Amino acid sequence: MAGHRIFAMSFASIYPHYVTKVERKGHPVAELHQVITWLTGYDDAGIARVVADEVTMEEFFAAAPRWNPNASLITGVICGHRVEEITDPLMQKIRYLDKLVDEVARGKKMTSILRGDTEVPQAS
Repeated sequence: MAGHRIFAMSFASIYPHYVTKVERKGHPVAELHQVITWLTGYDDAGIARVVADEVTMEEFFAAAPRWNPNASLITGVICGHRVEEITDPLMQKIRYLDKLVDEVARGKKMTSILRGDTEVPQAS
């Protein structure tokens, strides 16, 4: 999937869709931010900054303050593909985030979404 067009899309163009998805299902944006922070290490200010700067998805993941070592525990199907079988590392990270957003929207318990972590690590 090298050179996939989503890599060059801005995080700012995708983020509102994440917000709409979780809010439409009755969940607060804070839960969305919690899973983004858990996965990438971006805090609220960092998320606002990457949205304002319109960084690409590739840049968003490359500059992530702290990639969660438990990300590989994210499994399941997203967009018709098993996330654990995606071979392109960047596409897999994008789909990990998509999967987490879906789980928030579906109302899954946060401890389950965060793969058993009881707290979200702070961005460094």
